[in-house]
Amino acid sequence: MDFAIEDSPEQREFRAEVRSWLAHNLPAGIEHSVDPRDMNREQYELRRELGRRLGSKGWLYPSMPTAYGGGDLAVEKTVILHDEIARVGLALPPYYDAGGRMAAPTILVWGTEEHKKRFLPPICRGEVRTWQLLTEPSAGSDLAGIKTTAIRDGDAYVVNGQKVFVGSSHGADYSWSIVVTDPKGERHKNLSWLMIPMNLPGISVVPMDLLATGGESGSGSGVKNSVFFDDVRVPAEYLVGGENNGWRVATTHLEAEHGGMGRLADRRVIYEFIELCRQRHDGAAIADDPAARAELVELYIEAEITRLFALRNHWLSHTSQPRSYEGAQYSLRRKLSGLDISEKMLRIAGPRVLTKDERWGPLKGMVEYFQRDAITSLHPGATTDIQRVIISRRIGVGRAEREKAGALR
Repeated sequence: MDFAIEDSPEQREFRAEVRSWLAHNLPAGIEHSVDPRDMNREQYELRRELGRRLGSKGWLYPSMPTAYGGGDLAVEKTVILHDEIARVGLALPPYYDAGGRMAAPTILVWGTEEHKKRFLPPICRGEVRTWQLLTEPSAGSDLAGIKTTAIRDGDAYVVNGQKVFVGSSHGADYSWSIVVTDPKGERHKNLSWLMIPMNLPGISVVPMDLLATGGESGSGSGVKNSVFFDDVRVPAEYLVGGENNGWRVATTHLEAEHGGMGRLADRRVIYEFIELCRQRHDGAAIADDPAARAELVELYIEAEITRLFALRNHWLSHTSQPRSYEGAQYSLRRKLSGLDISEKMLRIAGPRVLTKDERWGPLKGMVEYFQRDAITSLHPGATTDIQRVIISRRIGVGRAEREKAGALR
């Protein structure tokens, strides 16, 4: 019995269109960078060029409204677009644009029409890329504990402070940042969001020497930075969502970050690993061993469950369905399954899978990077413990009133 889900005629036609477009529009020389730290400037610029080409069709941020540079594609076409981008070893966007992925849906919900017209088209067309600035030396999981200030002075906010674990290599055009706009105000009611141009005087970016952290399909998030603000004057009209209303605005940003929109990037390394285990060398394959075969089945099931959680969340968010704990549930699942899958790979194939020997060479070191990513990914975007707290609050454990999911439309 075949349980495979087949494309409809319309979906097949769109998939063929995307595949043909990619064949003609992938910049010559673009490569899949396994470890984002290894992405040189040339490869980064090729990815930015691809982003602009995708943006011109509305495919860089395909779910965003066409009025602001998106494609306003139906859910199934968005999924197909992600599938086909993953097939060539890339993701949407093809470069690190975490700020854009979280800022764009947040501005869509909380921004004025002027904000939407100012900030969304450049993001959706790939003309700018944006970092998100949340974590500080003394504030991570407790986002309300940030210290970076933005004090109104005439027609500008003067920003001072430090953000850590920021961005990637090769800089950014804007930073989407949460700041304290009322230092004497009540906790949770003294925060605001600023879109900060990164070319303003007083901004310093200093790389941090860390174990590489993850990025979809080598999107370039392995390098992290500290960003320092020293009397940086940001135009007042760059404040989004209202002064001291930042905690409410953050509910949308964090819902997007925690998986409420469904991250459709494909962990292709998992499926390629399974395929290599089925290939024969000297008449034998790893998959011939019953114990290894059983673990390969479990590994595949783990990856598929996580993918289906992402598809569910993507559908819920982009069809305006009621949501509750689903974002945190997906994030928790993704973090824990990544670690479990990485351990299974080592049990199945042994430590040689981390190398580039004859058998594992086609993976180009992706399993070794996946191992590091599985460890470090337990922490960014809220730890596993925080995800459990969010889930419990959303289902009403320990509270008289259930916490609501952040608005995404």
